[in-house]
Amino acid sequence: MAGVRNIAPGGDSAGLGAFHRAGRGLWSGAWRAGIAGGFVAHIIVVGNEKGGSGKSTTSMHVATALARMGHRVGALDLDVRQRSFGRYLENRAAFARREGLDLPTPLLGRLESETQGGTDPLSQAVAALEAECDFILLDCPGSHTRLSQMAHTLADTLITPMNDSFVDFDLLARMSPEGGILGPSIYAEMVWSARQLRGEAGAGPIDWLVLRNRLGTQAMHNKRKVGGALANLSRRIGFRVAPGFSERVIFRELFPRGLTLLDLKDIGTEQLSMSNIAARQELRDLIGELNLPGVSVSF
Repeated sequence: MAGVRNIAPGGDSAGLGAFHRAGRGLWSGAWRAGIAGGFVAHIIVVGNEKGGSGKSTTSMHVATALARMGHRVGALDLDVRQRSFGRYLENRAAFARREGLDLPTPLLGRLESETQGGTDPLSQAVAALEAECDFILLDCPGSHTRLSQMAHTLADTLITPMNDSFVDFDLLARMSPEGGILGPSIYAEMVWSARQLRGEAGAGPIDWLVLRNRLGTQAMHNKRKVGGALANLSRRIGFRVAPGFSERVIFRELFPRGLTLLDLKDIGTEQLSMSNIAARQELRDLIGELNLPGVSVSF
């Protein structure tokens, strides 16, 4: 693709200066220790700054799949208003109690209010979970918040779901009408800043995976163009690309009971439909693509 320029974020664009100032102002000793490797648990962050991309569905299925494979998993919902991920887990616990089922379930942590002394609630919540967890998954809101900014600096693995369209591609980079990449978006710049802050603290890199959700089943022209643009951009700003979840009714039906695709047999579903089998394979492929430490896909 022609027209690639100004791809490395630079300067103090809107929000980035505030990001650095907020980060340095909030970081307690515990936070800095976490950034530099003080948190032993592997931290997975599911985030972008656009709603409707499937973050909560992705979070629930990844966290529950890890729990089903025997890993100790903690969870935090950083969308303190809507709490879709938190409600998903609460629905799961309520359904399991009501039906007398023993469903493997991530441990849902609690975010306290920020204190007057400036102690951030996120590092406290993560520290409380990691004593019992191998993995901690943080589900970020579809908007720009301080908690989301801080979560990205903690990420060992970052999953960014996006719908397979140029509307969502704008989350990552600005494009010219001719299809050239003009530069990174505000979200991509925020991830770049998080990487910088981790580097300053002596922490490891962020493994960034962009997830193409709602992929069309046919090889349409737009699908090929989005795929080509993502492959081009990934080499420049450092992320991997993987197929995510297709649009399926089953995902909407599972939420009220807090269930995932891996729970269907536990609730008496004797025979899975072809759509459900295909969705399980998508989840299996995603867990494998994440390449998480100590995880071997076993479902």
